[in-house]
Amino acid sequence: MREQGRGYRLFTRRRVLQGAGLVALSGATTGAYATGIEPFRQIVTRYAIRPNPAAPWPAGLSLRIVVLTDIHACDPWMSLERIAGIVDATNALGADLVVLVGDFMVGQRYVTRVIPAAEWAPVLGRLAAPLGVYAVLGNHDWWEDPEALRRGGGPTAAGTALMRNGIRLLSNEAVPLATRAGPVWLAGLEDQLALHPVRRRGSRGRVGLDDLPATLAAVPDGAPMILLAHEPDIFAHVPARVALTLSGHTHGGQVRLFGWSPVVPSRYPRRFVYGHVREASDLVISGGLGLSVAPIRFGVPPEIVVVELGADATV
Repeated sequence: MREQGRGYRLFTRRRVLQGAGLVALSGATTGAYATGIEPFRQIVTRYAIRPNPAAPWPAGLSLRIVVLTDIHACDPWMSLERIAGIVDATNALGADLVVLVGDFMVGQRYVTRVIPAAEWAPVLGRLAAPLGVYAVLGNHDWWEDPEALRRGGGPTAAGTALMRNGIRLLSNEAVPLATRAGPVWLAGLEDQLALHPVRRRGSRGRVGLDDLPATLAAVPDGAPMILLAHEPDIFAHVPARVALTLSGHTHGGQVRLFGWSPVVPSRYPRRFVYGHVREASDLVISGGLGLSVAPIRFGVPPEIVVVELGADATV
């Protein structure tokens, strides 16, 4: 497990509602849009990324990766019918690889029904791609699972349901994908905030179950690699050998005004908010599909993300 600094900014209900208040101040029409229209929209956001020279990548190989995250299954905001529509839209995008980067479970109280994993997982099980469908867990997949929290470890209800429906779950492990240019490794990190609700005296701030060094060590030296990590904060420690990190969690702030998000659940709220970030390597943070803490979205509509990764991509 990895230490989390005291400066981590929690995505609290009060802070999100403060952001919602900013929207409400602009008028009742805007507020109605933010609660009744934008949360139900769905867009496709595309990125073309050429891996940086420090990251090993096969010459001439391009991969189309579709990223889904932060579904937060519940009625009325993310019904089974809506999830089925997301699955159909994803399958129509012609992905080589589909990845789900966490937070399948509900993340707020303003719901009419919590949809259990046994219902949403079979719908996601219809996802298909030649290189497979893979997932990591998010914080709410742990926080909404009292038994897993009590044990301080898996299995989780969400993870078990995903695997039973043909989706490979990665927890601090890496697997090779058989591409036409040879193996590309897909690594998946366990959640960085998994045990926060049961943090106790003497825990020394250890709230995550992630192990980045062990996860990267599973990949042979010089091999091309993609990393899945629900929270983007880990990117501050990701080495240049990782071609691409894919994350969610922030919802782009869920309220975004002229490129500024008043509330960001990150220790680096100006650094890791939304979109493509290039530092030592590349990171894409999806704005996600569902809602957390409060039923509001403004300026960051639900999105399916498509990343074209490879030598022929243009940044």
